[in-house]
Amino acid sequence: MRPKVLVVGSSNTDMVVQMPRLPAPGETVLGGEFVVAAGGKGANQAVAAARLGAEVTFVARIGTDMLGDQSLQNFAADGLVTEYIVRDSSKPSGVALSMVGGDGENMIAVASGANGQLGPADVGQAKKAITEASVMLLQLEIPMPAVLYAVEAASEVELTVILNPAPAQVLDEHLLERITVLTPNATETEILTGILPTDEEGAARAAERLLEKGVTTVVITLGEKGAFYAGENGAGLVPGRAVEAIDTTAAGDAFNGALAVALASGRDLEESVDFANSAAAISVTRVGAQPSLPRLEELGAGSWELGAGN
Repeated sequence: MRPKVLVVGSSNTDMVVQMPRLPAPGETVLGGEFVVAAGGKGANQAVAAARLGAEVTFVARIGTDMLGDQSLQNFAADGLVTEYIVRDSSKPSGVALSMVGGDGENMIAVASGANGQLGPADVGQAKKAITEASVMLLQLEIPMPAVLYAVEAASEVELTVILNPAPAQVLDEHLLERITVLTPNATETEILTGILPTDEEGAARAAERLLEKGVTTVVITLGEKGAFYAGENGAGLVPGRAVEAIDTTAAGDAFNGALAVALASGRDLEESVDFANSAAAISVTRVGAQPSLPRLEELGAGSWELGAGN
């Protein structure tokens, strides 16, 4: 049986301009190439998990427009369970405008559209999926009431909850106390703790502060340096992979989707983080969000057997 992962989150269409470098405020930079790709943190993480072998149920809102139609076709192609995706006739599908510089760094602006209407009632319709999943995966591109409801519903059935706190914002300790695994990047970590982790020592101090707030386990992603994990079973830095990055847009989403699959399969935390690092490294060598997400065989994981979860 494949591990079951439930993702509650956003779905966007990404409109990306690749350019030699990112512009300064007020500056126009010519010479970019334009790409349209499927995106949204929730959708990206759902697709990442599905391509790595999980049975993924996605809870989201999209418009009744052409972009929403295309999103559903894409989800079907990747095998996602879509019965809890709501078509919203009052708002358009979400859109993200992204600029990617020659060094792979990016700037992103998002028009949330239907994502901004996702609420507790939408999550409540998926209670059966919540009881059947091994892991719930969440981000912060949807309204906080939906996030809080999902976390509370997962807590009632003792479901493992991974929260990727992006886009970054300050989080209530009532929420943090119900998170099994929190996965901030360096910027998000600084917002949550006041500590910018630039090395393993800084990551350890920041992780300790988050653990004190009630999070069970912390995994801080540090880009090419890898990821630092800390929790009741120990702490350590899992090195990243040396690759030539051309677009880092979906690196965090590839990481979180892979982490969810590994944990849902019953792998230990260190091995799961290593698996997630591999997925993220592959994603940054490609352009676009969902187009960059790898499949299981690309990770050299032919013998990496998927289990049905804990």
